[in-house]
Amino acid sequence: MRSAPTILHLDMDAFYASAEQAAKPSLRGKAVVVGGLGPRGVVATASYEARLFGVHSAMPMGQARRLAPNAAYLVPRFGLYREISEQVMGLLRELSPLVEPLSLDEAFVDLEAGGVADDEASARAVGERLRADIKAVTALTGSVGLAVSKMLAKIASEQAKPDGLVLIAPGTERALLGPMPVRTLPGVGPATGDHLRRAGITTVEEIAEAGEDELVRLLGKAHGVSLYAMALAHDERPVVAERDTKSVSVEDTYDVDIHDRVRVRAEVARLADRCVRRLRAAGHSGRTIVLKVRRFDFSTLTRSETLRGPTDDPGVVREAAARLLESVDTTGGVRLLGVGVTGLADYTQEDLFAQAAEAAAEPAGEAAEPVVGEAVIGPETEPAEAPETPVERRWAAGHDVRHAEYGHGWVQGSGLGRVTVRFETPQSPPGRVRTFRTDDPKLEPAEPLPLVGGE
Repeated sequence: MRSAPTILHLDMDAFYASAEQAAKPSLRGKAVVVGGLGPRGVVATASYEARLFGVHSAMPMGQARRLAPNAAYLVPRFGLYREISEQVMGLLRELSPLVEPLSLDEAFVDLEAGGVADDEASARAVGERLRADIKAVTALTGSVGLAVSKMLAKIASEQAKPDGLVLIAPGTERALLGPMPVRTLPGVGPATGDHLRRAGITTVEEIAEAGEDELVRLLGKAHGVSLYAMALAHDERPVVAERDTKSVSVEDTYDVDIHDRVRVRAEVARLADRCVRRLRAAGHSGRTIVLKVRRFDFSTLTRSETLRGPTDDPGVVREAAARLLESVDTTGGVRLLGVGVTGLADYTQEDLFAQAAEAAAEPAGEAAEPVVGEAVIGPETEPAEAPETPVERRWAAGHDVRHAEYGHGWVQGSGLGRVTVRFETPQSPPGRVRTFRTDDPKLEPAEPLPLVGGE
């Protein structure tokens, strides 16, 4: 391991919720919960104000509402989060060519490889400057950990939350790790933690005291050897620059199972278009179209079709997804649908019309996802074409709108043919609330405004 704390771990603070608070002045300092709002929804992120009530990520949304009934509950705006993430990752890449993103809001950086730090003082100065730059560019805060290894840098950033910086000085690692619970170490989940607890091991120090042979006996060679090394603060994993994306996909879970075949087709077409937008935004095209269907009984099926060449044509992807759907029996109801593209490339084969026609004449390929209890699929007997029904305008809580008279705002809620909008921007004071018909022609969906600058 290196001798200076030049591995940096950045973790944005309550990222989705903080972005929503920055965008919506009326929510600053208040409990905000972001996630799926239906009965099957789960919490993606909770603001620190909401966490005081016990709300946390991955919690069922119904439980969150019982704990914090007066919080603001919002549907995620992933387009905005990705834009902010790109700004943050750009700042990290200015520091080093070795940036390893773990998610939209989290990454490792090798400062030594960038030549910007070689000791404690310079590493701390870089970390503080990074935090200031992130605040200036995004209006959000991030917590920074600095250490000689990835494991320790991540532990340090957890200790720094929220909006702080912690540097673990070389030589102090064992003393710091010793009293921490075993779950602190990477790879120790609930099952491994319970297994160690039954053996009388509850802290990192007790892992080190148990010895490598005992850990191998308890957990197997690979896991036991790795865990013992980490308990001694040994972590040789390098920071690896981000890997190429292997697939692009989107999916939606529905609050109520969809039984109407026409609605299922419409949802698949909508998901295909969303998938292509994300594909194009990433500068990719792909050869294999994948359809995912989770049915009423939780059985999950995937169907795939490989084209002759890569495409980013929405019509081709829609048609392929529709053909794949024809091989799936959805009469019992559908709770989740997804469309994805794999086999990515950085170029597009222009003439795909003939290939699409060829594929339509051939049976769709399939790759059943290995899910316990999957039912056998029978032939689909419904006609391929059915008249389309108008899709009702949906106003998702938290999403942006623009009114011809009142300007930019966001949806506070909707139902019974009405939509309530609060008109404010990231730079305005808390705004006024007005209610409209859901079909009001003066009200339209809008793109998010920048958190810094803009209107």
